[in-house]
Amino acid sequence: MAADRAAAQEMVSRSGQNGVPVILVDREVIIGFDRARLERALAAQKPSLGAKVADASTRGLPPGAYVGGVHTGSAGGRAGLQPADIIIEVEGQAIRGADDLERAVSRHGRGSNISLMVLRGGQRLVLRTTL
Repeated sequence: MAADRAAAQEMVSRSGQNGVPVILVDREVIIGFDRARLERALAAQKPSLGAKVADASTRGLPPGAYVGGVHTGSAGGRAGLQPADIIIEVEGQAIRGADDLERAVSRHGRGSNISLMVLRGGQRLVLRTTL
């Protein structure tokens, strides 16, 4: 709740508006019900798995993107991605770290179906999701 309040205060501070709907999308302030502008801003967002990742090699693990957390309801969450998974492939493309993962996911548009190969407890699993 405190995070919601802080986000609302930031939007009011950035927009100078109070008492009208204010939405913040990738640091762009959208005031009121400007549906066309909101749709353009959302369409411009890069697709994301909704997971916190880091280079697995920094933890002494095999190359890949180490999953530290997964946002509920995100593409990664819907795929069944779990903390401590290591993403090693996206659509057959090798992933050596967090930057590789971001590039691989961004090559696919929103609404694309993708497969992820992950290491979980020493086992390779294929997970599928829609961005």
